[in-house]
Amino acid sequence: MHHPARPEELPRWVPGELLCSSDGLGWKDVGLRGYRYEGLDVEVPALTHFMIVSYLRGSTLVDRRFEGRWTRTTCHPGDVSLLTRSQLSHWHWTEPIEVTHVYLPDGLATRVAADVLDRPIADVRLHDVLRQHDPVVSGIVAAIAREAGDTAIGGAVYVDALSTQLSVHLLRHYASVDFVDHSSTGQFAPALRRRIVDYIEGHLEQSLTLNELAMVANMGVWTFAKHFRMSFLATPHHYIIDRRLDRARALLGQGSLPIKAVASVCGFADQAHLTRVMRARLGCTPAAFRASVTA
Repeated sequence: MHHPARPEELPRWVPGELLCSSDGLGWKDVGLRGYRYEGLDVEVPALTHFMIVSYLRGSTLVDRRFEGRWTRTTCHPGDVSLLTRSQLSHWHWTEPIEVTHVYLPDGLATRVAADVLDRPIADVRLHDVLRQHDPVVSGIVAAIAREAGDTAIGGAVYVDALSTQLSVHLLRHYASVDFVDHSSTGQFAPALRRRIVDYIEGHLEQSLTLNELAMVANMGVWTFAKHFRMSFLATPHHYIIDRRLDRARALLGQGSLPIKAVASVCGFADQAHLTRVMRARLGCTPAAFRASVTA
């Protein structure tokens, strides 16, 4: 599989009875699903999220292959398994079990790591843990699961706090961290620069904020802005305006979209905003520019 699978796609490879879910609850940085499984022999694709498996009912012998190595153990209620993101794995178990899955996105893990370690983070990986009896992890998973079945006030905020607590615990005990290696010039490393450019290009139509871009780079806002200016010789704001203007010019030159629609898909607040920027940067209005290139 070329692209990592999202957690909600997991039943395509690991069929089971869905017992509970956080789908539709508006949780920001964590997802939860509970399953009842029969014995299975399944290959799990690389996932977009870190996955924590908490065993609730049933004991079973479990074999798991991860990075070419098989591990065998017996999992009981109260145990947890961890699976890092973006890595293929193979699972085999023989007895019926009920489990809760908690899914944590990479962005949360890297932000927490950056805050805890006070350094920009390149990557976070969970260790290969097939069975661990950890009351802290199983307790947080149980608390998140209770929120999935309750509509109490402040649920999303409470779950956000629980997922951060879980991330800190995993980072302390079960994770490896790679740090961003800045060059001596203060510029972004090539891979990080490409990630930032790709993110901006993919979200030009949205309201991009400095905080959002800093999160993409796993940096604090001030550090990100400094390295951005040294890498692109422009502030993030001016760079984004330039990219929006370049896209608008290309669309105007095609002559098919109304100017109002061009402004919208390029991320300008409205047609008047696009007009102000084009007049300031190019000395002409969108209509005049279209007329000059399509005449």
